[in-house]
Amino acid sequence: MVGCVASLFSLGSEYANHYFHRILEISPYLPLAITPIGLATVVYLTRKFVPGAEGSGIPQSIAAISVNTQEERSKLLSLRIAIGKLFLTLLSLLAGASVGREGPTVQVGASIMFFMSRFARFSRIELEKGLILAGGASGVAAAFNTPLAGIVFAIEEMSRSFEERTSGTMITSVVISGVVSLYFLGNYTYFGRTSVSIPLNASWLSVAFCGCIGGVLGGIFSRMLVYVSTNGLPGVTGKLMRTKPVLFAGLCGLLLACIGLASGNLTYGTGYVEARGIIERTGEASQAYGILKFLATVVSYLSGIPGGIFAPSLAIGAGFGHNLAGLIPYATPGGIVMLTMVAYFSGVVQAPITAFVIVMEMTDNHNMILPLMAASFIATAVSKKICPHSLYKTMAEGFLAKMKAT
Repeated sequence: MVGCVASLFSLGSEYANHYFHRILEISPYLPLAITPIGLATVVYLTRKFVPGAEGSGIPQSIAAISVNTQEERSKLLSLRIAIGKLFLTLLSLLAGASVGREGPTVQVGASIMFFMSRFARFSRIELEKGLILAGGASGVAAAFNTPLAGIVFAIEEMSRSFEERTSGTMITSVVISGVVSLYFLGNYTYFGRTSVSIPLNASWLSVAFCGCIGGVLGGIFSRMLVYVSTNGLPGVTGKLMRTKPVLFAGLCGLLLACIGLASGNLTYGTGYVEARGIIERTGEASQAYGILKFLATVVSYLSGIPGGIFAPSLAIGAGFGHNLAGLIPYATPGGIVMLTMVAYFSGVVQAPITAFVIVMEMTDNHNMILPLMAASFIATAVSKKICPHSLYKTMAEGFLAKMKAT
């Protein structure tokens, strides 16, 4: 079921991006009206009908593992939230938001597994934790067609530990959802295939360089989101965000449309097409793409709409890698892009194993295992100096605090 839903979600995302770009073909100025109205509508529907569906979905899934009762868990994971998450994320993409579908797929997968638990008998640990982990892992595996990354993500990020009694459930669910996704979507690689490599010579200096730069930029992004999720925005902007969230989302949409205009319409949506073009050297990305996509993703997150940061973060990393490729002449440009992509992503989520496994699987490039691994761990170490607290863990704690307050 998770594999089927993830496949439909993937196709729906492609259609949403396609129709939004059809709108851009009519006029690049139409988003100045469509994006604010779209984001305001999504926030209104989220707060009115599916509270708990906002944001990525990964923090909710992590928080659901920590709560003790089924009633509390149902506030974070349910079929109603899963359905709302799907449609509202698609509506966000249709409005041009810079969000991904991978984080939402984690919450949807966890919700489906949690719902299905009532139809079979499970031990307490499987019911409370194993099935939610399995659903989250299945969501990542089916969304990216990366089964290893799905397993590693659940272990490294969602549970922060490995438990023998839940691993069988998790791996089984990943295999099944992966097979279903392959049946519907075929054996594809998310960012295509590349054969670039980093030879064992002076080029390896680029590994440390990209790791440090990606860690700094990813740490800044993570620190910003952690600060906002903990303290909110300062001043009049913060008051508007708290008291008039629908109006605030509309203003975020207007800012997002302005960023889109400045980028030549490249910063809308997941960033999948742009990132793949940069990796394969087939796209036309400006030198400003990385920073503009960074800003678009921050604005989209602040608006309060449902949507993930996985795919946009990878696109941002590819954009910054495009910048760095011109500064490092002794390494292949494609290799620099991959290193910066994994470094930035690792700096954001601070899950180094997940980061290099997911990029390795998405590009089907095993020549880059060691460089990607090194860059990922360097970036995580640097990011932790800037943002000591894990992004998803901090957000999960915020959801738990909100539940206790109500």
